[in-house]
Amino acid sequence: MHLINILLSTLWVASTSLASHIARSSAHLSQHAQRTVDPNSKVTPKVVIITMFPPESDSWLLETNKTGGIGSLFGLNVTVPGFSPIFPHAHCLADGSVCLITTGEGEINAASTMTALLFSPLFDLRKTYFLIAGIAGVNPHHGTLSDVAFAKFAVQVSLQYEFDAREVPGHWSTGYVPLGSNHPDQYPGASYGTEVFELSGGLRDWAWGIAKNVSLNDSSTSAVYRANYQTGPQTSMVAAKYRQAIRKPSIIKGDVVTSDVYFSGTLLGESVENTTKLFTNGSAVYTMTAQEDNATLETILRAHLAKLADFRRVILMRSAADFDRPYPGISCLENLFNSTQGAFQPSLRNLYLAGSPVVQGILKDWKRFELGIEPGNYVGDIWGSLGGRPEFGPGVKGSDNPVQMRRGLDGGEGERDLEGVSGWLNPVGKGKVGAMRARRAVWGV
Repeated sequence: MHLINILLSTLWVASTSLASHIARSSAHLSQHAQRTVDPNSKVTPKVVIITMFPPESDSWLLETNKTGGIGSLFGLNVTVPGFSPIFPHAHCLADGSVCLITTGEGEINAASTMTALLFSPLFDLRKTYFLIAGIAGVNPHHGTLSDVAFAKFAVQVSLQYEFDAREVPGHWSTGYVPLGSNHPDQYPGASYGTEVFELSGGLRDWAWGIAKNVSLNDSSTSAVYRANYQTGPQTSMVAAKYRQAIRKPSIIKGDVVTSDVYFSGTLLGESVENTTKLFTNGSAVYTMTAQEDNATLETILRAHLAKLADFRRVILMRSAADFDRPYPGISCLENLFNSTQGAFQPSLRNLYLAGSPVVQGILKDWKRFELGIEPGNYVGDIWGSLGGRPEFGPGVKGSDNPVQMRRGLDGGEGERDLEGVSGWLNPVGKGKVGAMRARRAVWGV
């Protein structure tokens, strides 16, 4: 009954938040201008803030018009065909220089709303910077409650085969197996193209640098909960893994994984860590977990290919609302359903505290940012769709790679011998012709 009460309470809070968000938006919309479709008068934002649900968007909408803020994001409200029916507007400054959208939660909502935005005739987004600003779960090996992480990699860890935990072979460490492979430690033999995105390192480092000294919110409840990761029935080796979990929140650099499945537990957390290393050839470090980012990034990449946006102008920022696994001594069920970690409100507040100087920095130095920031690294997807060759993906060989390489990948350092990758032509079935065409289109082979 206690669990049922918690679930009902959570649903009530979510519905109340949505209702209050809609009420506030409606009140503001009645007082401010709404722009209808006018192809001759496009909104040209310098920054678009991407949120996923009302508590995230409200952390901006309720703050930007206060002292030191950028002004009211209800100055111009644009109804965009294709947006979520419950979040139908882009809320912008009166001059259109900054806009905020709410995509809805999960990969499908994120992709649908972002596609509607990016291909809308209402906007010119070719020089726009996109700030993805949402809460997340955090890996206690690399972060703590209310941390804010700026990511360089986003990894879609859910693209795998799955076995029920009760039927996993005894010598396997997990029931998840990469597509096109037959063992958890093997690199995927099939690629959908959205498994890994690498963002601009130069832009990520700039954003981290301008936000790193911000004083973040915290709670006494979180301080008490964190301490559990250094106490209890654990060895010194285990305690050492959680050194990052027990400190106060800060601005960090750390990568994000994407999965619509809201997972909890030490074994699943370790599986996600391993998958992140596997898919990126050891380049990414799983720090935050969320539900939307790879979907959002794929839409921006496609818009880049259509010359409607610039994928090099994406900043991915996530704040930690809860730990992805329990502290030693309690169950994963207890961690997910019955624990009070105290980081939900502070993590929402920290999105604005860390993100506001980023937005203001872009606006104040627009002459520099209009030209773009040099990434200093490969930027794009696992296929190299935007040009260049990633240091991850099928065929990469010659690095200190923790991954068990599949047969036939040795085409020399930096070469991509796709013919030798067992299963590259998509053993799942229908994708063989498509994979061959994609390979030729991207690499000309």
